[in-house]
Amino acid sequence: MPQEPPTTAPGPPGVLRGWLDASAVVLAGIAAMAAVAALGLWAAGAGSLPGGGFPYVLAGALALAVGGSVQLDGGAGFFAQVDAGITAMPLTVGLVGALVMAEVFLRQLRFRAVAGGAELLGRVARTAAVWVVALVLITLAARHTFVVPLGGDLVQDLGGALGLTPEIGFHAEPLSTIGLGLLWLLVVLAATFAVSRRAPLPRGLVPFQQAVRPAAFAMLLVLLTCVVLGLVAGLVTAVVHGDARATLALLLLALPNLVWLALGLGMGAEWHGHLVGAIGLPVPESLSEVLRAPEGKSATISLSTLAEQDGRVWWLLPLTAVLLLAAGFLTAYRSPRGVRLWQHAVRLGAAAAVTMLLVGVWSRVSADYGLSVLGVGAGDGGLGDLLGSVLGDTNPVAGLGGGSLVLDPQLWLLVPLAAAWGLVAGLLGGLLAAHRSRRGEIAADGG
Repeated sequence: MPQEPPTTAPGPPGVLRGWLDASAVVLAGIAAMAAVAALGLWAAGAGSLPGGGFPYVLAGALALAVGGSVQLDGGAGFFAQVDAGITAMPLTVGLVGALVMAEVFLRQLRFRAVAGGAELLGRVARTAAVWVVALVLITLAARHTFVVPLGGDLVQDLGGALGLTPEIGFHAEPLSTIGLGLLWLLVVLAATFAVSRRAPLPRGLVPFQQAVRPAAFAMLLVLLTCVVLGLVAGLVTAVVHGDARATLALLLLALPNLVWLALGLGMGAEWHGHLVGAIGLPVPESLSEVLRAPEGKSATISLSTLAEQDGRVWWLLPLTAVLLLAAGFLTAYRSPRGVRLWQHAVRLGAAAAVTMLLVGVWSRVSADYGLSVLGVGAGDGGLGDLLGSVLGDTNPVAGLGGGSLVLDPQLWLLVPLAAAWGLVAGLLGGLLAAHRSRRGEIAADGG
């Protein structure tokens, strides 16, 4: 009876090598995310933050990128208080980090088709342990306070005497950053094994790989294709319409947030939310206009509501159909010939449902920011303007005395719709691939 391959060599050298491998995965991911986030924040104008605040804001962006939240606070003594919080994942940063970490993790297992379950669990556990340490350091670094000058010397002295020296600070929430950040890593590693042919599996799981990997890989390509199309559209927009720096900030920080939302809308799903105040985000004007529902009401983001602002959004429907049909064909092409047509449909339907569930959860945005002055909401020209002077015109709280941005997917609609699209696309894709030569001409029960 064949024996499972040996696990990592025992003793100090093997243990040290395991921890070095785990550290390499984490460091590579952090470095990639930090590079993308730094460029995006620079393009958004954060390079001019006073008091050397850029590294701390960068740490805050990394905390958000893995699912954490950032709380803003501060004020001017007894007279004013800032109450704000931001929960929004800059998905470009997270996507780059996930791809880099997955690649480094897989390279450490190259040239192996099968691996012992204990070894794989050990690698995942060590990577998770190093990742938690990194998250703790990010949380500690994502904390800073800006002192806002009041004006001339006389005004500054008077403000100091009255306790009116404004301070605007922020900090990453430890529980959400560490807890959700760890969950983010586990999802990334699980997706790596579900998608990649290069990921070795324990011998007992090998027979199941053909039921999961072709469809999972096809949905990954759908997501990456959306990002590439959005990147091309963004670059063209930057060249044709100008404002290249704001567009670059969007591409480097939140491109998947928009294009994956567009994919869900193309399936017929809806997002609900609202926008109060001059948010200053570089988002499509049609989306911004729809979100500006009367105060206290929730707007519905769908193809029909967006089409009232820009009729070109109807093209999302055929584009989504083409992408998912291609995913159905690829799923069948990468599967053994013995797989039945209904199996292609079910597998792609399940993969599409899980994919859009993650997209829905990760595309949520909640940014509530407010300023109270002696219990009364401040209007223009108050400490809100000082917030804008500190955080920059492109910051979500720039120039605002108060406001909020909320964007929530209707998961009860998104997930079933994605499953239905996947079923149809898997069925049609299987029919298209039925008479074509494909990879893996082996029996369905042969793995």
